[in-house]
Order: sequence, then structure tokens, then C-alpha cells
Amino acid sequence: MIPAPIPAVILAAGSGRRMGGPKAMLKLDGETLLQRAVRIAGEAGFSPLVAVVGSGDPGPLAARVLHNTKAAEGMASSIRLGIAALPAEADRVLLLTVDQVSVDPALLQRLLALSTAEPDRPAACAYAETLGIPAVFPRRLFPELLDLSGDHGAKAILLREGATGLPFPEGDADLDTPEDWARLRR
Repeated sequence: MIPAPIPAVILAAGSGRRMGGPKAMLKLDGETLLQRAVRIAGEAGFSPLVAVVGSGDPGPLAARVLHNTKAAEGMASSIRLGIAALPAEADRVLLLTVDQVSVDPALLQRLLALSTAEPDRPAACAYAETLGIPAVFPRRLFPELLDLSGDHGAKAILLREGATGLPFPEGDADLDTPEDWARLRR
């Protein structure tokens, strides 16, 4: 039996308060950070791809686009929307954001391999002495992901579950401010 593909939910609905605008629409090497994240997840073999965006037109994407009208509530609202849209046969899901520009297909494939080795346990990237996204969550945790609230992601679930960690020291370098963006572009 061929295993079902593992979907990815790309979280891109943030307003980018500290950046001065939505990070998902920033362009790097001719593509928006959202287009880049969708491309990378697809190249790594995740399918289907779901992009959770805020207001506005994200442009052409090789993903199902969901507009999060509750994005002001925080990241949890985007996670809930993305998880609720998954196909019934999904036994795991990858969660990732657009602002970790060091993420590449090879990293996501290594994360997928960790998850495949222990499919009932979450697999997460390890950086800054903690666990975080990108991360793969098994189906048994979907109800908890659907119960998240506020501006919190799923880190507490990863820590409580003792997620398998994939070293990713660059994971702590995300884009939050115009200064971060200027450093990246240099």
C-alpha cells in the first residue's frame, strides 16, 4: 500500500507589525516569501499544500489558498484554519512559516524522514535551545492543534510530546524587522 502524501500548511496570515507590512509578500530572488515557502514544501514532496493568508491577493500559488479573516487573533487562528482544511486521509501535517529563509527542500525532507521513522510522534526543528517549526505533527494531535488560541503556535505541544528534534541552528534567524530584511538582502 502506498502511503498517503503528507500535506503542508504554510502560515502566512500575519500582519508583519514589526516589519511594517506582511512578510509573506516580501520578494526574495524574484518570488514572494509565500511563493518560496510553497515551492520549497512542494519540492520536498509534501502534498497537498495549503497556504493560510491574511487579507489581500497572494498572487499565483501552487497551493490551496485560505483567507484567515481572524488573523488578528494570532497564529493559532491560522493553524486551526489550516488543520480544519486537511483531507480526511491525512495522517500527518507539516506546519511552516514564510519567514525562516534558511528552510530548504533538503531540511524538510530530513524532517519528513524523522517523522516517517516514528509516525506517531511529532518531529520538529531544534534551534535556540528549543523545538519549533517547521514541524510535522501526527493526526492524533490534530484535535489539540484545532484547540489552540491566541498568538501562540504549537511549541508547547512539541515540548510536551518530546518531539524528535532535527538540528537546525539557522531556524532562529527569522525575518521580523526591516533590519533583519536589510541584513538578508546584503
